[in-house]
Amino acid sequence: MTPTLVRQHLPHAGPSPRSDGGARARDWAEIQERMLVPLYEAVFERLEVGGGTRLLGLGCGSGLALLMAASRGAAVTGVDSSSPERLDLARERLLSGGPGAGAGEPGAGPGGPGASPGDRARIVAGSPRDTVDQGVPAYDLVTAFEPIGCVAGDSAGLVTLLGEAAPLARRGAAVVLVGWGPPERCATSAVLRVATKLADPLRGAACWRAACRDDLEEVAERAGLRPDGSGRVACPFGYADVDSAVRGLLSTGLFDAAIAATDQAQVDKEVAEALHPHLRRDGTVWMPNVFRYLIARTA
Repeated sequence: MTPTLVRQHLPHAGPSPRSDGGARARDWAEIQERMLVPLYEAVFERLEVGGGTRLLGLGCGSGLALLMAASRGAAVTGVDSSSPERLDLARERLLSGGPGAGAGEPGAGPGGPGASPGDRARIVAGSPRDTVDQGVPAYDLVTAFEPIGCVAGDSAGLVTLLGEAAPLARRGAAVVLVGWGPPERCATSAVLRVATKLADPLRGAACWRAACRDDLEEVAERAGLRPDGSGRVACPFGYADVDSAVRGLLSTGLFDAAIAATDQAQVDKEVAEALHPHLRRDGTVWMPNVFRYLIARTA
């Protein structure tokens, strides 16, 4: 698979109000979320996601991975508690015939041929426990596509989510965990270090750290899961210009502590400066990255 530059900078009138949750959610959905599409595709292809799949997406955000799985015929449930604005976008995409959702054919049953993704999708605000629906079969695939391994302590919350999700899945169901690759293979690592430098004044603030080789295996072990294969996928971050790169990266939330410790303008300035080595002659920004995924199994 040959990655292509994602040009998705959409014009805004005046400065982007990144402190506004709705604006940042749009930056995520319009700019940043698609950077992991090669990863989603690789995982869904390897696990043969299709019409017989019942997928639970943890930390589903604005739902792009769910939409891709639903387009393959899977029945999907997304759950998230971090951003109501992102969930609103997920509902628009999956439940309201949003971009790429398509329309079901007359007479098509839920999940049947011709059915739209909205016919086989649920979006839930809260925790995995809130997705329980009596009489609905157990999930056979659980995904946690938000990468860990770049922020100190970012695995703790994931272990808790997996502990809630595993009982909802059938025995031997696949659980997919994702992490950043080695720093030397992730050009974005140098930019993320800006967050650590600026957030240091805040004691206990979540700061960037280098990904460790066994991050995913350790999470799986703590969650009582059995590792059953892994892979690496190239996911370059490509942006139309420096402004869209700054907006996209800040939409991840990885710079929140830095903004709290300094201010928005300072973080914008230093992130833009850190992007200069990745600026191309045509004004685009290109940063090669590698992400790792682990397939584990429920007991």
